[in-house]
Amino acid sequence: MSIRKAIVPVAGLGTRLLPTTKAVPKEMLPVGRLPVIHHTVAELHAAGIRQILFVTGAGKGAIEEHFDRDSALVRRLAAAGSSMLEACRFEFAELEFASIQQPIRPGYNKPAGTGDAVAAGRDFAGDEPFVVAFGDSFINTEAGQPLLARMVASHLAHTAACTIGAYEVPDELMHHYGILVPETAGAADSRLIGVLEKPRPDQTPSRLAISARYVFSPDIFAQIDRLSPAPSGEYYLTDAISALIAAGAPVRAVRLGPREKRCDIGNHLAYFEAFVDSALDDPEHGTQMRAYLREKLAADLS
Repeated sequence: MSIRKAIVPVAGLGTRLLPTTKAVPKEMLPVGRLPVIHHTVAELHAAGIRQILFVTGAGKGAIEEHFDRDSALVRRLAAAGSSMLEACRFEFAELEFASIQQPIRPGYNKPAGTGDAVAAGRDFAGDEPFVVAFGDSFINTEAGQPLLARMVASHLAHTAACTIGAYEVPDELMHHYGILVPETAGAADSRLIGVLEKPRPDQTPSRLAISARYVFSPDIFAQIDRLSPAPSGEYYLTDAISALIAAGAPVRAVRLGPREKRCDIGNHLAYFEAFVDSALDDPEHGTQMRAYLREKLAADLS
């Protein structure tokens, strides 16, 4: 058995990246030569995903246009015999894309959280297990089997209800993340006994944060249906996962490996870091970028 479907929530407003995201979806910001959502889709493709549902919101049309194989630009380039046409031919020919607007709850004027985003994909998922990958981050795997592929394999091998990608964060960043409490500390793949939403360091010895990568069985939808809003008014996916654990369902975490990195654009500093990393890895200009940065830093220190 394989998992071929992924739900990709992209309805977030990107307010932490204003004014950059005032007119541009945060998922379309470039990281190196490609927008971040392209990196996300490439990650899904490498894990065997072949059907992708974007859960979108207002002002996100550029995401669908980016993956449109018959856009006006592509037609113009083809008609002109342009050498740039090849740059727009993505390696995702066998992928099927669909999109749906994330519903706005009565009394709300914006999307009401990650639980609602995943619930919007209920009909798309049907009765199959599926991946959830948030479109403002991607996992860069330098060597070996990619994280999502390992997560899918673990999920199927353990008949899990949920499998979460996880990575270590320092104490000072814990309050920004959902933190996972594993049954076996330090294990690369472990059952979970708890999920804490943005805890203080003294509340748990675990420093395992959620990497915005999940594999779910369809059981998650029943738990989302039972959610109550958090104090912020949002319906959190982490609360639905906590309910799975409380019900005794098998929920697991798979850690990022030593040669894997989560690239995130949740704020400007994270975005700058992701772009610099990608520029340094560029096959054509990476060497020059390293030389430029060395020269720049040397000048600043002199």
